[in-house]
Amino acid sequence: MAEAKSLRVLHILRAPLGGLFRHVCDLAAGQRRAGLKVGVVIGDEPHDPISIARLRELAADCELGVHIMPMNRTPGLGDAANLIRMVARARLLAVDVIHGHGAKGGAYARLLPRFAGAIRLYTPHGGTLHFDNRSVKGQLFFAAERFMRRRTDGFIFESEFGLRTFIEKVGKPTAPSVVVHNGVTEADCATVLPEVGVANFVFVGELRELKGVGTLIEAMRRLGKPAHLRIVGSGAERATFEAMARLVPSHIRIKFMGAMPARDAFALGRAVVLPSHHESLPYVALEAAAAGLPLIATRVGGLPEVFGPDAAELVAPADPDALAAALSHAIEQPQAIASLAGRLRTRVQTEFSASRMVKDISEFYRAVLEQHVIAHPQDGAGASIARLPESIPS
Repeated sequence: MAEAKSLRVLHILRAPLGGLFRHVCDLAAGQRRAGLKVGVVIGDEPHDPISIARLRELAADCELGVHIMPMNRTPGLGDAANLIRMVARARLLAVDVIHGHGAKGGAYARLLPRFAGAIRLYTPHGGTLHFDNRSVKGQLFFAAERFMRRRTDGFIFESEFGLRTFIEKVGKPTAPSVVVHNGVTEADCATVLPEVGVANFVFVGELRELKGVGTLIEAMRRLGKPAHLRIVGSGAERATFEAMARLVPSHIRIKFMGAMPARDAFALGRAVVLPSHHESLPYVALEAAAAGLPLIATRVGGLPEVFGPDAAELVAPADPDALAAALSHAIEQPQAIASLAGRLRTRVQTEFSASRMVKDISEFYRAVLEQHVIAHPQDGAGASIARLPESIPS
């Protein structure tokens, strides 16, 4: 096995944006500081200023380089050519670990042949797990996941929710698995001070119905008291949401702010609202909590794990009446949500740190790689990876 100080890792992901990209950037930076040599394959160059800046920072952490290989969201002939290029790149870089992130990155990592020379690990980050397993598309994706799990040497789930959903929709992982929560950095833990003339609420995220933006606007419409919401982010459905916002009563103000860094956006509201219909373990929730912002969120994905003993405060998803009641409570009882914010801040800062995330993931690499070397000696004997204790309920 490679020495810990020189472990060579190649991360693969498709889209350099959102929480998945943030995760890979934090992981690469932490692994570099820990002495690992890191490279990243991405499917496209980012176009928004925030992601462009993050990519520049990522490149500085990647001794093995940042490699751009155009990837379509759906399967196609270009995938075969990319796999050939990735085999050559992995062997040239002499990597020990290939870590695929999301549906596309995970597929590439696991479809690479064994002679690429590295163990193949997978973190879903939600991805295909959000599909309904009763739909045709869901059935196709989950059939592909069942095929690829046999080609996976290790599974890393960012939440207990992700692990449970994988078992429910795909099946029990057939290789060692571990749950490692996403984590926040020290910079995320600095207090955010609200701007003068701050709004009651701020939403930060992609403008998609999956993120509950329409539900939030409808909840605002149902408020019987004056309130101000700022919506930060970009997305293809912005025009639809702007049309909805124009129909709210005159005592409700909704302003679309465009995209900006999360911490800048947090200063625009007294409370952050996360009304998602589906999530995995969203960074915006961790960042808001770490910075001390009151957080109104739905009971989806790994958010109950973030809220812990306060999970009863979470709101039912896709329920504008329930969300309107939570918004009204935040206006009427600011001390109550401030108290909750204090408890969440302590919990996130102590239990959801990026340093712990990096340490646990890197240790999992080494454990799986050690077992892999035992089960795959240099003479080529052996055909399966030795199993480690799993974080899977019996």
